[in-house]
Amino acid sequence: MNHFYFGSEINGINVSGEIVDNVNKKMASEIQTYKLNIKERGGKNEQISGNEVGLKYKSDGQFKGFKDRQNPYKWISSVFNKKDFKMIDEVKYDKNLLKERVDKLSCFDSSSVIEPKNPSFKYTDNGYVIVSEVAGNKVNKDILYEHVSDAVMKGETTIDLESINCYVKPKYTSKSQKIVDTRNMLNQYVSSKITYTFGDNKEFLDSSTINKWLTVDENIKVTLDEKEVENYIDVLASKYNTIGKRRNFVSSSGKAMNIDTGDYGWSINRVKETQALISIIKEGKTIAKEPAYTQTALYHGNNDMGNTYVEIDLTIQHLWFYKNGLLIVQGDIVTGTEGSENATPEGIYKLKYKEKNAILKGQGYASPVNFWMPFNGGIGIHDASWRDKFGGKLYMTGGSHGCINSPYDLAKAIFDNIDAGTPVVCYNEQGVLVSK
Repeated sequence: MNHFYFGSEINGINVSGEIVDNVNKKMASEIQTYKLNIKERGGKNEQISGNEVGLKYKSDGQFKGFKDRQNPYKWISSVFNKKDFKMIDEVKYDKNLLKERVDKLSCFDSSSVIEPKNPSFKYTDNGYVIVSEVAGNKVNKDILYEHVSDAVMKGETTIDLESINCYVKPKYTSKSQKIVDTRNMLNQYVSSKITYTFGDNKEFLDSSTINKWLTVDENIKVTLDEKEVENYIDVLASKYNTIGKRRNFVSSSGKAMNIDTGDYGWSINRVKETQALISIIKEGKTIAKEPAYTQTALYHGNNDMGNTYVEIDLTIQHLWFYKNGLLIVQGDIVTGTEGSENATPEGIYKLKYKEKNAILKGQGYASPVNFWMPFNGGIGIHDASWRDKFGGKLYMTGGSHGCINSPYDLAKAIFDNIDAGTPVVCYNEQGVLVSK
């Protein structure tokens, strides 16, 4: 008649078999001493007391109404119907005070918060390995506040942040398929082995360099730094490109000179080869190759001209054509008028093509020729039927528009034996020739 049902609880506190007066006193004592213990990682604990958040009973500590709902004549049947066994939501607190107190918890002190981190990747002599994620100790404030509020209302005295999944987790773990796939991708990239061949010279590219070009961002996206690949190709180009590089040349008259003008030589296609190298790395290939070129020469190495070339001495107005080291033909010529804009430029050039029965056109003239062999823009070697004399000083006042005017037999002999790509060397006999 006067006692609560067995199993009765008020805000999680057992009041089984107690009389109302005792319960009033017991609950008043409980609310005065109430503390919520928050268990954190690393064995750390923090407490929030009822006083700090203005905790009090809605009913001013009187629980007679709860007892009145428990019909003393139905205690046996109540065993099967427990709706009157528990009383919750009979406390109240100041929400602002609770939020302020939660904000002040040391687990939110920025100086001690360790952010969670996704796994990372480390390059080793055996390839890439996964570095485990960092769990950290960052707490989700919204989740914690919700659980603290609920615990205070129910009179619960302990919250374990681990068990309620209150910690912010890294997006991935070392076992995540995304992480495993990324490691495999990185190892595929660094498995590439590329051997560039430049005649007898070779350049090797492998994981020791490629790994420095790879990064993985916070979204676990692998990036191959195209700029670094470009820089690598640029290094190859600076080492093996020969267009415009100074060459030692010994003339047919035995004079040694250096020539560093003209368009003859090797030139790596930087854009094309950069993209090709990126594709090779991503596919993890082992390959030996030559780079893509915008222009090639006859040979690699210091003497990329070899021993097949046309030699034109602008000073003595004479031409020699050597093929495989043998003199095929030589003879006097007339070049561009000295001192004018039509003067034939010095340098080593590449024969672009050869054509029979061409018509050479310029300002104020159209001249048919039997043999046309251009090597520098509109400048080339050709026969000149309108001339009956060649060589000597003719070029000083009555030279060509820049072309190499040759007798018919000389032009024919060259045409019949020369191929596109053959170097054409033009020089004055001053020794070292300097770029203009």
